[in-house]
Amino acid sequence: MSKDEFDALPSAIIVREIYYYIVIPGFRTSSVSLITTLLDKTTYPTLEIVGLYSKRWDVELDLRHLKTTLGMDVLRCKTPSMVRKEIYVYLLAYNLLRSLMWSAGTTYGNSPLRLSLQGTRHHLNNFIPKLLAATSTKRLQIYWTLLKVIAHKAVSDACGGKLRPGRSEPRVRKRRPKAYPLMTKPRHELRKQLQTA
Repeated sequence: MSKDEFDALPSAIIVREIYYYIVIPGFRTSSVSLITTLLDKTTYPTLEIVGLYSKRWDVELDLRHLKTTLGMDVLRCKTPSMVRKEIYVYLLAYNLLRSLMWSAGTTYGNSPLRLSLQGTRHHLNNFIPKLLAATSTKRLQIYWTLLKVIAHKAVSDACGGKLRPGRSEPRVRKRRPKAYPLMTKPRHELRKQLQTA
């Protein structure tokens, strides 16, 4: 920020501190300290803020799905306007999958958050040729079958019989990268280099 913007800031700010403990049988009890500017305890009850903070894990999973499951970790467009369009397409695809998961979950009594995004993507890709080739009446039957298949592929909420609230995952890569150099020249130039070598 500029010096003028910095000078315009107040010299002090009043915040609210919320302390709570996470107790999971079989794990160490951990304490969490939340700092917020939501001062009114009536409008913003402590338990609601704590519950909202615990849902951050779902946000992390959503971002991971966008980057890893849908492949948005590498954007291929070159100009800012095209990069924005590329991101919009990823968000559109993500919302399509989430809306299918919501429809499947609410229709067949499963929580949409417990359904697999990757599984939904896989099933949709398998059903697309059938949907395109079907008549309008048959297409509706295929759509309901797709929802049924998606709804019955719920992700387990348990690991070894224990629920996994507040879990965190290390940011590491499982597979080792290949020992090839990066592509720093156009492909046709690299082919010429291979032919002359």
